[in-house]
Amino acid sequence: MTTISEERPIVVIGKSGQLAEALVRRGTDHGLPVVAGGRPDVDLTDVGSIKTFILQTKPSVVINAAAYTAVDNAETEADAAVALNAEGPANLAALCAIAGIPLVHVSTDFVFSGLTTAPYPEEEDPSPLGVYGASKAAGEVGVRIAHPQHVIVRTSWVYGIEGNNFVKTMLRLGAEKGQVSVVDDQLGAPTFADDLADVLLTVAGKVAGSEDSELFGTFHFSNAGQTTWCRYANAIFHMAGAGGQPMAIANPIPTSEYPTAATRPPYSVLDCSKLVDVYGVTQRDWQEALASAMPAIIARRA
Repeated sequence: MTTISEERPIVVIGKSGQLAEALVRRGTDHGLPVVAGGRPDVDLTDVGSIKTFILQTKPSVVINAAAYTAVDNAETEADAAVALNAEGPANLAALCAIAGIPLVHVSTDFVFSGLTTAPYPEEEDPSPLGVYGASKAAGEVGVRIAHPQHVIVRTSWVYGIEGNNFVKTMLRLGAEKGQVSVVDDQLGAPTFADDLADVLLTVAGKVAGSEDSELFGTFHFSNAGQTTWCRYANAIFHMAGAGGQPMAIANPIPTSEYPTAATRPPYSVLDCSKLVDVYGVTQRDWQEALASAMPAIIARRA
């Protein structure tokens, strides 16, 4: 039975993204050996580099946190999105299957159209609205076909202490302008990268060396509750103001007044009860998670 150790660490594909950095940091906090590899040394579109990295690091579990996430750019850079989000994960899964290593793959709420009003369960058929969502949905299929011992975790609206994200954008715009117009008719659940990282590390710890079929498959995780982008922005501004930052206001606008190259799901709340039941994890409310993240995010901007 393979267990997580310094000799057989958790290996993360992706290094500079906010989730990958959170995984390494939270792994250290939990005393777990986590090794991350990213471009140029490890490229998800380069099978040879992945194979070499796996041979060198000897993982107990692989977590794929690499992705093409430029949602609007994907509409004109479809080949790049497909290579990183669809073909890359399938190739990674095949290599992990050959080596007998479980794979944890991160996916997205964008695989759904959002044309509903109830939280999405895992078994709902994907119906993406754009290239990004379609490429991620194809990546899920590739992983399932290539490797029986996979865990796909879909998540939503991720922000972290590291990297670029909505929270940091709002803090910057709020400081510059005092007020911003933000879409108020798209519903979703903000997810703190540290909370997602903790869940992924819990999943990795349980699937390492396990033959329990209940642990494998597709799951959802986000912070609990739901909000709109505008209400989310005002929560950011309120918490920043309480921490001594300049106060700002987000004014609500409809999606029609903020056109983007890619269509966003109007509703992308995920039903996370399956992962909670199977893995025993908890969901913090999104506002509680945001409040815990804000001091570190603000400190990084100072």
